[in-house]
Amino acid sequence: MSEPEITKIEVGDGAAIPRPEDKGLVSAWWIALFGAIALLVFLPWYKPDPYLNILRFVPDGIIVTFEVTVFSISLAIVIGLLTGLGRLSRNRFINLIASLYVEVVRGIPLLVQLFYIYYALGRFVRVPDLVAAVIAMAFCYGAYMGEVFRAGIKSIDSGQTEASLSLGFNHRQTMAYVILPQAWRTILPPVGNEFIALLKDTSLVSILAVADILRRGREYASESFNYFETYTMIALIYLLITLVLSKLISIMEHRLSHYERR
Repeated sequence: MSEPEITKIEVGDGAAIPRPEDKGLVSAWWIALFGAIALLVFLPWYKPDPYLNILRFVPDGIIVTFEVTVFSISLAIVIGLLTGLGRLSRNRFINLIASLYVEVVRGIPLLVQLFYIYYALGRFVRVPDLVAAVIAMAFCYGAYMGEVFRAGIKSIDSGQTEASLSLGFNHRQTMAYVILPQAWRTILPPVGNEFIALLKDTSLVSILAVADILRRGREYASESFNYFETYTMIALIYLLITLVLSKLISIMEHRLSHYERR
């Protein structure tokens, strides 16, 4: 008897991406989106104090959240690319260093890494809270990005490399001009998922006194003692942001798949 085919199950910690073939998820996405918008409009209208006051208090936190997210994901992509290439390197030392980085970083909770960079290393060099947050987030997600890049590069048929080398390209040129441009179409959707996951994880940087959405909410709640109302609005803001981003990623995936079929 032939061996049964094993189905791989992949579960991520990012937002569920609404794809057209999954009617249930698409319907749930629309319900969640309009529900979040309706509550964000209705609650401040129904009870301006405190809901409207909360909305007026947190916008600068939204800006800081996106700053941390964008800077972190940009640096994580660079780290991930280098790590992915290191994991595929034939040099045993480079491969070992890249693999060790992935295993160690993925085995330590992000919150611990934030504490370590800001507080533990602060004993030797004082790092500003925003810089420490970006470094910790990028360092952590760079390990996950490394696996994304490694998988994306390996998905390209080896014949592409052989054909490129036969045309006179060296290995570096082959990777830069042939493999990576093709692999990027495979890599881009998972990078989008990691972007959403990273944005949600930026809530952890509030422990470093970074004035993100959650930190601003905590400041308001500690002053007004309206904890239920404050965290309700914070949760709705995060939900709305992640829902919109997940839809944008879904559109990007659809266009990429349409481009590949052409």
